[in-house]
Amino acid sequence: MLPLITRAELLSRMESGSVVVVDTMPVAYFAKEHLPEARNIPGFPYERAAEFTDRLAPEVLPDKAAEIVVYCANTPCRNSEFVGRRLLELGYTNVRKYREGIEDWVANGLPTWSSS
Repeated sequence: MLPLITRAELLSRMESGSVVVVDTMPVAYFAKEHLPEARNIPGFPYERAAEFTDRLAPEVLPDKAAEIVVYCANTPCRNSEFVGRRLLELGYTNVRKYREGIEDWVANGLPTWSSS
């Protein structure tokens, strides 16, 4: 399992601009709603998570030493675990997971963005 980050810590890291946030939901879900400034690497369907990560990570995450936080819908969602593990396999050195995901973020009244 990936190291975890809490909502409060993630919010603080986002406010300081010291973290790159990666939404691992399918493209349509990402377009509808995502955490502010998040980038997208789909982790679903699960069997294609590694393929998507291999293809998109070099462009979306050019700095392998950057602090990266992956998230998906909620605690049972596995997208972020698949993408995060693959990032580690690709040589990214600082990857954590916001396990509670966007459902927790929204439930706590925090802002989201959408892509039009």
